[in-house]
Amino acid sequence: MPRILQSWWAPRDVVRGLSDMPERVKLVVLMAALLIFLVAQAPLRAREAQVDPSIPFDARMAGALLAVMFVMPLIAYGVAALVPPLMRLASRRLTAEDSRLALFWALLAVAPAMLLWGMVAGLVGPGPAQVATQALVGIGFLAIWGAGLSALTRKA
Repeated sequence: MPRILQSWWAPRDVVRGLSDMPERVKLVVLMAALLIFLVAQAPLRAREAQVDPSIPFDARMAGALLAVMFVMPLIAYGVAALVPPLMRLASRRLTAEDSRLALFWALLAVAPAMLLWGMVAGLVGPGPAQVATQALVGIGFLAIWGAGLSALTRKA
């Protein structure tokens, strides 16, 4: 937990310190992040089920479970595989392992902000507060991921 919080103000140092993480632990990091993302969706899905009862809460959460825990890991691995060739175009070298580390850690680091987004989306609903928390999550993710990539790349 301290490393997750530290990722918000010193992401390069955190990711550099995690650079020797084994591949099996990277998978655990990804799945932990996605599990938190799934939990974060529960308040919003409950609100949607209450507003439109034609689709019950259980069905909404089952759909979220399928998307987050089964589809998102495939997308995450695909994105992580695309980044090293793109980095080569910018004359930077990045290994596939380091690409996965930067992406997966960025997802885990923004997971607490996703919980905040879920609470706002479920309790407050659509509006400026939800947009602000979405922006916080998005900007935080891009900043942490970018800093992680920067910390792990080398000049070609």
